[in-house]
Amino acid sequence: VQLVESGGGLVQPGGSLRLSCAASGSILNIDTMGWFRQAPGKGREGVGSITKSGVSVLSPSVSGRFIISRDNAKSIVYLQMNNLKSEDTGVYFCAARRGSGLALAVQSYDYWGRGTLVTVSS
Repeated sequence: VQLVESGGGLVQPGGSLRLSCAASGSILNIDTMGWFRQAPGKGREGVGSITKSGVSVLSPSVSGRFIISRDNAKSIVYLQMNNLKSEDTGVYFCAARRGSGLALAVQSYDYWGRGTLVTVSS
């Protein structure tokens, strides 16, 4: 399974970005996808998770501002980020898990992308 993120960049506080994650390879057994982020000097944290049927969950720190969605036909997962804050700065990673069910823990995922950098700054 290969995961490739795109859509990161520099944005001002209050702005928006949409991240994409394209999955390829042996993805037939992949159900749940997730987004994680890692701020400078900090550990990786779960941002959102979504199952193939579209059930999703977001971390409380981004709930109400971010939206996670997926296009199963295209094997792409999206993270729409609105009202961005400086504390949202970090490298954002896409992940996939062989198991079913929502999960925001790093250890629940089996495959990872290389990440895309999001910088929120004026």
